[in-house]
Amino acid sequence: MPVIVPPIKSQGIKTKLVPWIQSLVPPAKGRWVEPFLGTGVVAFNCGFPRAVLGDANPHVIRFYSQVQLGSICPERVRTYLEAEGAGLRAAGGEHYNRVRDRFNRTHDPLDFLFLSRAGFNGMMRFNRRGEWNIPFCKKPNRFSKAYVTKIANQVGAVARAIKPCWRLLYAPFPEVVAMAGPDDVIYCDPPYWGRHVDYYGSWDEADERRLFEALSNTRARFLLSTWHHNAYRENDMVKRYWSRFHVETREHFYHAGAKTRNRNAVVEALVCNFDPADPASAFHTCGISR
Repeated sequence: MPVIVPPIKSQGIKTKLVPWIQSLVPPAKGRWVEPFLGTGVVAFNCGFPRAVLGDANPHVIRFYSQVQLGSICPERVRTYLEAEGAGLRAAGGEHYNRVRDRFNRTHDPLDFLFLSRAGFNGMMRFNRRGEWNIPFCKKPNRFSKAYVTKIANQVGAVARAIKPCWRLLYAPFPEVVAMAGPDDVIYCDPPYWGRHVDYYGSWDEADERRLFEALSNTRARFLLSTWHHNAYRENDMVKRYWSRFHVETREHFYHAGAKTRNRNAVVEALVCNFDPADPASAFHTCGISR
C-alpha cells in the first residue's frame, strides 16, 4: 500500500523509511504507542486499530486532534491555504511574518500548517519561549492550486487513518512509555542526540538516558529510531546505551541542513528489545530500576 504522507512537514521525517520500519514491527494484540508523534508519518501507517500518540509539542497534538474531530478537514484546509497563498503572492515574506506573529500569539493549528509548508527548508523549530522562529522559504508562489490540492488530500488521508478511539496526548515521553502494557508496541523517534535538538525544546544525554531507562523497564516490545553513524562520526549513544539491544541499520539520505555540503547520507539505526527474525524473543530489563 502507498505510504500515507502527512500534511505537517519537518526535517528528519521518516516517510521513506516507513516500509523498513513496518517490516520490523512484531505482531501485537495491543496498541501502537508513540511518545514522539512528530509529523505522525509512522503512526498513520502503523495499521493498528488502537493507538496512544503523545508529543511534547502541543501544536502537533492540537492540529491532529482537530483532524481527528473533523474540525480540520480537506475543504477547510483548501479554503484557508488559498486565502493565505494569495496573501503570500501579494506580500511575500511580509505576509509570512504576519502569519508567524499571529501563530505565536494565538497558536492557530491552520497557521501551524501554513508555517510548516512555507518555512525555510521544511524545518520545524521553536525558540526557548516556544515561538516559531523559522524564516520564510522565499517562494511567494508556494501555494499553487496543485500544491494546495496535495495538502488537502494529505489531510483527508490522515483523517481516514486516525481512528476515533486513538488517544492523542500532550505529554512528556516517560508518561506515554509508562502507559504501554505487555501486548503493546512502542515506537520512538526522539530528537537525535548530537544532530537535531531544536524541534521543540532541547535534547541532551540526560534525556537519552531517561529514554533508555524507560524503554529498558517497559513490558512492551519497542522500536527506537536513531542515527548510527555517518562518514564523519558515530553516535556515541548507540555504544553507550542501545548496543545491548538488537540493532538493525540502513543507509538513508536526509535533506537536512541549510547548506548542500551539510546534506549527507547517514546510517539509520532501529533498536529493538526483540529479534525481528524471532518476534517472540525479548531482551528484558537490563537491570535498570524504576
